Amino acid sequence: MKVNNTHYRTIWVEGEQTLVVKTINQQELPHRFEIMDIVDSQQMCRAISEMYLRGAGLIGAAAGYGMYLAAREAATGSDFEAELERLAGLLEATRPTACNLARAVCRQQAAIAAAATIEEKVAAALRTAGEIADEDAEFCRRIGEHGLPIIKRISEAKGGGVVNILTHCNAGWLAFVDYGSATAPIYAAHDAGIPVHVWVDETRPRNQGAALTAWELGRHGVPHHLIPDNAGGHLMQHRKVDMVITGADRVTVAGDAANKIGTYLKALAAKDNGVPFYVALPGTTFDWALSNGVREIPIEKRGSSEVRYMRGLLDGRLEEVLICPEDTPAVNYGFDVTPSRLITGLICERGVAEASRKGLAALYPEEVPVHG
Repeated sequence: MKVNNTHYRTIWVEGEQTLVVKTINQQELPHRFEIMDIVDSQQMCRAISEMYLRGAGLIGAAAGYGMYLAAREAATGSDFEAELERLAGLLEATRPTACNLARAVCRQQAAIAAAATIEEKVAAALRTAGEIADEDAEFCRRIGEHGLPIIKRISEAKGGGVVNILTHCNAGWLAFVDYGSATAPIYAAHDAGIPVHVWVDETRPRNQGAALTAWELGRHGVPHHLIPDNAGGHLMQHRKVDMVITGADRVTVAGDAANKIGTYLKALAAKDNGVPFYVALPGTTFDWALSNGVREIPIEKRGSSEVRYMRGLLDGRLEEVLICPEDTPAVNYGFDVTPSRLITGLICERGVAEASRKGLAALYPEEVPVHG
């Protein structure tokens, strides 16, 4: 995506003697565009856990680069394998719900183990981190290609009219390495000249919709309006939403999808009003070992301060403001699970699948036995 006429990915490496991992500091958006330097695995763990970077695909890519940093650090000690295993465990523990992170760590462990010398292991980790990032960007580009015909058909059914799309949280370029998942079809449609308009949920408690999705869409010139989280049902009742597209942090083999808290309620409202509800995700977000999302997907419980405080720009400074009585306790579940029965389709890099074992078996036969 371009920012101030310069193309950026969300994560990359720079340097000559010692490579530094670079990422966009999402804590500062939408008010400031700032690039962060990450020089060791501890910094990467903090960047992931404290959400300086976030989103399923970007977390996976960050874990890939985190493992490169970990390998580089382990190479300076007396027991490479033990230290690498310890640092890998710290990376994997930063965010439990999105499976892209654990998948990237596992992929790196295999690549590193296959190399012979310590020097070759570090080189393999760097090469694999780049492959993970490139794959994420390419998968999201293909998601845009496969989602575009859905939007086009809706526009044609409206006589070439505007397609009103509701989003929840940020599953855009900032949540991946490039393009995004839920936003990829939107960008593809906009670039193809299909009129689109996006209803952007603010997405409490961290306001990823207001801070990130609205910022992205504005940079790309996509018409949009920011709305309160609870406005979606009203808009659907009054036929002002043509489709919903969200991302996902983990999807089961049966098609149940974990995403930012509040997604389930949007899916219920969509079902009640006959609005198509799509989930866009790369294949790296599937957890082929799980079948019942509500029972089996681990749901991250984050700090109460995210609910009790809101962050914004005040007199040119980013400030946090308490929005409840000082002694009010809060509970902060980061995700909920939308059952497959509420999902119209899963938009993936291989095509659009029915949200079911059978549907996924058609796209990923090597992962899903038809009679499994």
